[in-house]
Amino acid sequence: MTRSATAPPSYAGPLILALESSCDETAVAIADGLDHILASEISSQVELHRPYGGVVPELASRNHNLNLRPLIDLALEKAGVSIEVIDVFAATAGPGLASSLLIGNTTAKALALAAGGKPFYSINHMEGHLLSPFMGDPEGIRPCAALVVSGGHTLLIHLRGLGDYQLLGTTRDDAAGEAFDKVAKMLGLPYPGGPEIDRQARAGDPAAFDFPRSMIDSGDLGFSFSGLKTAMFYQLPKLDQPLSPTCLADLCASFQEAVVDVLVAKALTAIRQTGETLLTLSGGVSCNHRLREKMSAACEKNGIELKIAAPAWCTDNAAMIAYVAAAKALHGVEPSSLDEDVNPNLRLAD
Repeated sequence: MTRSATAPPSYAGPLILALESSCDETAVAIADGLDHILASEISSQVELHRPYGGVVPELASRNHNLNLRPLIDLALEKAGVSIEVIDVFAATAGPGLASSLLIGNTTAKALALAAGGKPFYSINHMEGHLLSPFMGDPEGIRPCAALVVSGGHTLLIHLRGLGDYQLLGTTRDDAAGEAFDKVAKMLGLPYPGGPEIDRQARAGDPAAFDFPRSMIDSGDLGFSFSGLKTAMFYQLPKLDQPLSPTCLADLCASFQEAVVDVLVAKALTAIRQTGETLLTLSGGVSCNHRLREKMSAACEKNGIELKIAAPAWCTDNAAMIAYVAAAKALHGVEPSSLDEDVNPNLRLAD
């Protein structure tokens, strides 16, 4: 990798500027190679979308447009670098909302072009989540079985090396995070629902309601959460309304336990099938305290090494995009074409 002649010699490099705008978070990060995140800035739109109970695509893209330039300036200031010394530009290409993806992706391409044709990497958002547990790890990216759980995706991946990914299993209907949000809406909890269910569940009894563990014994690594969501739908009319605080907590804890049990069981099966000894956990749902608790206990019991992405890198952020771009640049992966379009349905592996 050729460094910029004006870059300060104290940086290991390459210096990466990455943008993330796949959904409703506008994020900018600047990284010094694989080892140091110099700045990571996120502008959340949660309060804007909360009244609608979910993300409104047109509102999201409009606010990416408003927020991105000030956020880039802030990240450069916090990192203590100028745009002229950036070596590599990167942005999320998908999956996500097309109108949101275009804002960050087009901006990063324009910056790369304006900087004299600097390298640009178009990054898969899910690859960012997949590799995020290795951020800051001096051992780097290692083979593992990986569970990636977010609002829109539930994936089990066999990671054999950078860019070498085999899809082991995914959901047949709702993703785990999507199920959390939909059930939270049924319960009258505010958006985003996942953190609210997690918070309520801490005071509840996870055995109070017997919700189904869909596909837990299916023999494969697929997931299904729509039946669990339906079970909640039919349970609610049987209960006194409005729900008491105790009943609400018990419902949240019981629902959460059903999701977590399936995720843990399938992850352990993936470890056995791949023969790996390392399991990684990442994505927004990996912030769930019960999932972390039960996955940690299961791995300890079975002699499996577990790496969980740091909470700051679990939800949507640009630091993980910068990390993937740095890994590609340092491994000699060819930069992306500036003609390459975004892909809202981009897949990580088949």
